[in-house]
Amino acid sequence: MRLHLVAAAALLAGLAGCATAPPPQSAGAQPKNIIFFLGDGLGINTLTAARIYAVGEDGQLTLDTLPESAFVKTYSNDAQVTDSAASMTAYMTGVKANNGVISMGAVTLAELAKQRGMSAGLVTTTRVTDATPAATYAHVPRRELEGEIAASLVPGGAGYNAALGAAGLDLVLGGGVDAFVKRGDGRNLLAELRARGYRTPMNTAEMKALDERPGQPVIGLFAPSDMSFDALRDPAREPSLTEMTSKAIGVLSKNPNGFFLMVEGGLIDLALHATNAKRALQETVAFDQALKAAITQMQAIDPGLKNTLIVATADHDHTLLLNGYAKRTGPTTATEPGVLGLIKQLPDGKLRRDLDGAPVTIIGFGTGENRVQGGRATQAALTDAIVSADDYHQEAVVRMAPGNETHGGTDVYLGAIGAGAERFHGTIDNTHVFKVIKAAAGW
Repeated sequence: MRLHLVAAAALLAGLAGCATAPPPQSAGAQPKNIIFFLGDGLGINTLTAARIYAVGEDGQLTLDTLPESAFVKTYSNDAQVTDSAASMTAYMTGVKANNGVISMGAVTLAELAKQRGMSAGLVTTTRVTDATPAATYAHVPRRELEGEIAASLVPGGAGYNAALGAAGLDLVLGGGVDAFVKRGDGRNLLAELRARGYRTPMNTAEMKALDERPGQPVIGLFAPSDMSFDALRDPAREPSLTEMTSKAIGVLSKNPNGFFLMVEGGLIDLALHATNAKRALQETVAFDQALKAAITQMQAIDPGLKNTLIVATADHDHTLLLNGYAKRTGPTTATEPGVLGLIKQLPDGKLRRDLDGAPVTIIGFGTGENRVQGGRATQAALTDAIVSADDYHQEAVVRMAPGNETHGGTDVYLGAIGAGAERFHGTIDNTHVFKVIKAAAGW
């Protein structure tokens, strides 16, 4: 899969799309800055659909322009189809875990960074105590123990993860206030963090106003639980993933020893579990915009990314699928549903119909809540307006309870750029990603 770096940059620069191709990078260099982007549930079908949604079939997302790539196997220790806890544990520790287990018995990349005098932080659009972010800094046998997970962030407090060092993580941004203040043990963890010198912005303006000088840790929690979908958030109350990522880089990059940052686009997964394709694609685009902004920001700090490795991948797939044989749609606009619409067949552009004579959507799901009971011809006819609406739940093959569409077991895409990126190629296990990052950094 590897391309000669200079040739790859020249090729990408000439292709059309919404993303600017990254510049050439130095092969073989050792990064001191590592940014790990994780699109939760961002399987290849969802990535393809998001590309069509945003820029059309022949366009490019930033993810498409990363010069090195690999496929990642995601099975867990006990399951063919992983959950986020086990998959992120594999990425962060290099150890296969059972589903539901958070980084038990192994050191994480964030902990390794702190042990080397680097800064470390995380950004997410879910609760900061949810499985994916938790696997970067906590060690618990069950992902549901979010009270314990939150306590592991508080230096000096009961349940603190001492492997993070005396000062703890340098930056945490996301949702999930309730796990810190609505607790059975009566503790107010935000108050304890403030007493330890943490700054605690509660809205976008407060976060943006933070001084980025080193030595002043930050925990910003902008929602009681998960943050809002990007298209629905109040921008004054909840910063975007791009804004949080930019602030995180600004704060962490002041450490001359370098930094480790994990950035999660967590609401992709929530939308897919609800079989709400439009929200999932919008969240994927928001994730891709944060990646693009991070590359640009790091290029200004570290020209050529000679000391920076940026990796972008997913923890697992979902059951979203693209039905055939739709004519090309181009991107979704205010007047054209694009990939969110009904299948128009070739060569006449008429609606493609199933055996019952009913129209079919381009996007469907293997599992989900909207499974037609009986023949589809007995239902009200679908239209582009219906199926491209903001909160339409695509039809599924297997009926599940609302919100319980399942993960899928397909390999996921990984892209990388910067120092050490050339180490990623072929089909690899998710535990190998940890090993590659660790080796590239010389840890």
